[in-house]
Amino acid sequence: MRQIVGRIFPFLGLGLLLCSVPAAFAGHANVNGTWVLKPTKTNFAGEEAMTTGTITISDRQHHIYISRSFKYDNPTGGFDYSFSTDGAENSTIRKGKTFTSKAKWEGDTLTVTTTQDGMTTIEHFNWTPDGTMVVMVDRPSHQSQTLFFTRQ
Repeated sequence: MRQIVGRIFPFLGLGLLLCSVPAAFAGHANVNGTWVLKPTKTNFAGEEAMTTGTITISDRQHHIYISRSFKYDNPTGGFDYSFSTDGAENSTIRKGKTFTSKAKWEGDTLTVTTTQDGMTTIEHFNWTPDGTMVVMVDRPSHQSQTLFFTRQ
């Protein structure tokens, strides 16, 4: 009997490991896609309000791509703002001498740290049970913004 248990135990352990590994990575699969800003629900914290905005996320095999595109309207006209983060998780993306961006998972939160011209912005991406994406944006000398997005 001991020999049978001794032979079966390693296979049971391997089976449990193989079943648990996909489950550990399944939590991030639902973030992929294009997300559309809900400006009426968003707290711009006194900053210029965006009229439209999209964020596209692709997270595959620890390679994270995030593209942002926002349109601002103001009395002087308005402008578009867009940039992307594209690289292996936790790698630093550099564009020129004054721009770096780094994306990494911290539990269920996707955190992106971007430094441009000496100013660091930290974005925390979270998802609510109803499928809404909530992005907290922290910048020096500014109040935190809370942006709400729905999947397109």
